[in-house]
Amino acid sequence: MRDTSPHGLLILNKPGGLTSHDVVNRVRRATHIRQVGHAGTLDPMATGVLVMCVGQATRISEYLLGHDKTYRATIRFGVETNTYDADGEVVATHAVQVERAEVEQVLHSFVGEIRQIPPMYSALKRDGQKLYDLARQGIEIEREARAVTVYTIDLRDYQAPDVTIDVHCSAGTYIRSIAHDLGVMLGTGAHLMVLTRTASGPFTEQQAIELDAFEASAREGQWQTLLQSMDEALSDWPLVVIDEADRARVLNGAPLFSIRLNALRCRAHDAQGNLLALLVFDQKKQWWRAEKVLAMSNDQ
Repeated sequence: MRDTSPHGLLILNKPGGLTSHDVVNRVRRATHIRQVGHAGTLDPMATGVLVMCVGQATRISEYLLGHDKTYRATIRFGVETNTYDADGEVVATHAVQVERAEVEQVLHSFVGEIRQIPPMYSALKRDGQKLYDLARQGIEIEREARAVTVYTIDLRDYQAPDVTIDVHCSAGTYIRSIAHDLGVMLGTGAHLMVLTRTASGPFTEQQAIELDAFEASAREGQWQTLLQSMDEALSDWPLVVIDEADRARVLNGAPLFSIRLNALRCRAHDAQGNLLALLVFDQKKQWWRAEKVLAMSNDQ
């Protein structure tokens, strides 16, 4: 039996005011498919690229979560909030007397591997409880700093008290924390006013579909034409094409010895060009094995 249910990636432009899970629920309702998830949370106030995994594509979401991200952010100096963004309550105000050159100099200090303390108002969990649930109870706990990487950070505009920046960073980077820390370092305080994710891995805002437009397409029965392939989402993985003998071995969980590739992971296509599996190299045993079988059929 061949599985003909829809699967792939939807690249949506998340509107402000919705949680990422709100968007998941709307996609489920529109498609009548329960198996839907997202590959990287956006805060409710944020907009931009939200990668949705539909059907079998939910099985690769763990790999997409680690993709680099790019953002455009507007930060306001002079006002601090308890959430580090515009959704929070004001906790302090300061005068703003900062020149553009000072802002640029401090921004450069964020480039490279840095350590961030996650905000209390975040979805991270401690002992099974989300931090933002604790924060709403007035409880603040110590958070361990985490290593993240900022590849580039560019100042696009500065009209005091607002600065607009473009950030290319690793997964897990909190732009809210950059805003807060920038304000601390400049002595002005600051919070994140506007945030747009402009890219997630290989997917950019130019590819992103408005949520309303997607839902209209679903009502017309055309939403499947908007799906991107799992191959596209994993385009940074090397590709190998395997023959029928190795295809059978993959589907039966047996190791592969025929692949010659200087890498630790790869995508495997069958002779027809179908994405069959994600393979990893066992350095100890010197063989390849399927970490995830993605064949859309079980007609071995």
